[in-house]
Amino acid sequence: MISVEFDAPFLDFEVPAAPTPVIVRRSARRKRTVSAFREGQSIVIAIPARMSKREEAKLVPEMVAKVERAEKKLRPSDDGLYARAIVLSKELFDGLARPTSVSWSQQMNQRWGSCTLDDGSIRLSHRLQGMPRYVLDYVLVHELAHLLEAAHSERFYELERRFQQAERAIGFLEGWQAANGGIPDLSDI
Repeated sequence: MISVEFDAPFLDFEVPAAPTPVIVRRSARRKRTVSAFREGQSIVIAIPARMSKREEAKLVPEMVAKVERAEKKLRPSDDGLYARAIVLSKELFDGLARPTSVSWSQQMNQRWGSCTLDDGSIRLSHRLQGMPRYVLDYVLVHELAHLLEAAHSERFYELERRFQQAERAIGFLEGWQAANGGIPDLSDI
């Protein structure tokens, strides 16, 4: 059981088994709709002000679960990353790029991903967790291309361009880096 923090002081109850803090915001302007989203480390549930405590108590766990399900799709496990890399390799490189492992790295804060050619392992920065699927796929494709061409050569970029959303993903990453105080240089992902 966890405590729930509320914007309205008259409400206080426990929500079972939610892994993160939950904030319920009541709004007089909100008539029927309910929304849930991540705000920092918390999950925010926005509800109409006139919703009953009973309706709220039923709704909050459902909305928390909905947010967590959506986030889980954006944060695959290491096995999920490996499976996605295999699919991308088959689709774009006829299965020729064969990583031995693909995993998240908590230590990777300067690069989005890296590939070790000696053992075929790929590591992705934990900062990619929660980013759109096409961004994660782009970084996987970039690292898979390194398994076929080590250097950032013309052949490498030809391989990378097989991913149709490469430019869009690069733009997203550059924007993310600029917004978060980083220097938008993706020359070596």
